[in-house]
Amino acid sequence: MKYISTRDSQATPANFTDILLGGLAPDGGLYLPEEYPQLDDATLNRWRELLASSGSSGYAKLAAEVLKLFVTDIPEADLEAIAARAYTTEKFSSAEIVPVTRLNDQLYIGHLSEGPTAAFKDMAMQLLGELFEYELARRGATLNILGATSGDTGSSAEYAMRGREGIKVFMLTPKDRMTPFQQAQMFGLDDPNIFNIALDGVFDDCQDVVKAVSADAEFKARNSIGAVNSINWARLMAQVVYYINCWLKVTDSNEQKVSFSVPTGNFGDICAGHIAKQMGLPIDRLIVATNENDVLDEFFRTGHYRVRTSAQTFETSSPSMDISRASNFERFIFDLLGRDASRTADLFGTQVKQGGFSLTDDTAFPAAAQQYGFLSGSSTHADRLATIKAIKDEFGVLVDPHTADGIKVAQSWLDEVDTPIVCLETALPVKFADTIQEAIGSFPEVPERFKDILDGPRIVKDMPNDAEAVKRYIEESISG
Repeated sequence: MKYISTRDSQATPANFTDILLGGLAPDGGLYLPEEYPQLDDATLNRWRELLASSGSSGYAKLAAEVLKLFVTDIPEADLEAIAARAYTTEKFSSAEIVPVTRLNDQLYIGHLSEGPTAAFKDMAMQLLGELFEYELARRGATLNILGATSGDTGSSAEYAMRGREGIKVFMLTPKDRMTPFQQAQMFGLDDPNIFNIALDGVFDDCQDVVKAVSADAEFKARNSIGAVNSINWARLMAQVVYYINCWLKVTDSNEQKVSFSVPTGNFGDICAGHIAKQMGLPIDRLIVATNENDVLDEFFRTGHYRVRTSAQTFETSSPSMDISRASNFERFIFDLLGRDASRTADLFGTQVKQGGFSLTDDTAFPAAAQQYGFLSGSSTHADRLATIKAIKDEFGVLVDPHTADGIKVAQSWLDEVDTPIVCLETALPVKFADTIQEAIGSFPEVPERFKDILDGPRIVKDMPNDAEAVKRYIEESISG
């Protein structure tokens, strides 16, 4: 299996382990497989039996099988060991790793928040930590990870990488734009290989700094800069696994299709669903759920991809989706346009920087819904509160604000989607206690493993929204 860039499909294809450590392609594009591996009935039947018969190791074994399809430059036995270390009951509070709850005949919840930071990002990040450490040891190399977070990626990355040999993590956060719980998870870490940076801006500013630093090829090479954001292909590869897991748990046969409703701002989580569908997993619809920052909803409704400025990005009660430029969207558009790399480079390398682009009149645009199965919708603060309360009252299940966005949008499509819809959970409610209290009149229960988290120290470096300043800080921290 080889990988190509969304902006230069004619370049020499790369191996998995090379793109694992590099993140962005040298041309600024994102990596995708040359072609998606295809799932047949025999494979799906074998995986169904594997998951059903393997007990608490079922998810890890399924993950290893998926990894083998995408990674051909790591021995299969090593991939099995890597997956087994990533998905254990020592790290995840459910033996199933990703349990699925049935609300009614049409709605299910795929629980992705059983990991160490109570967020779906743990599903990919725990695997990424194992892959990084394995490959760095094999090469005798080091890696300095640079990332940006709107809430959960940062803590998931730091908990996955803390204490690992040869790895340092530099994580940019939007100053004062995360919940107290999210800040406590990150800024409370005192590991010598973890560096938290609070940038004077919003998430999109943090993401732009990451891209600016990564675009400096000389700096990136000199300082061994890598990525853990969903621009890193390995993140999406790991996320494909839980789509397969949820589909297997909701269906009895390969003839049954399932739809997914996914809260998303950066298009990473749902992009993994797109990839799973292209592999042949029987997915009907992929429902994009946004909050008031509805850039993606607007595209799927109108064909206009109109990015917003930092000042135009709303601060909402589902803050992990307060994003107005969706990095992973480039991967889908690349596929939508028939893998036209030069056109993708123009759209994302030039037009997005000028405010966006429109495919309204493009003959490819109808395929977003017709061929690729995308639907979309948005949710407001009032919608979130109402949904959290309704799901708690009717089903006894408490969901976080982002998951509420996903459920609300899923419910808006129930009359037009005739397959079961799995709403992918984003995080545990405890991470957004104030919104939960506003919705149901009481604070969520704090899991035992998090009971003292708000009492810890805060270790964070405040910095201006300036890529050059961030570069200086990285080099000083590496040399120091």
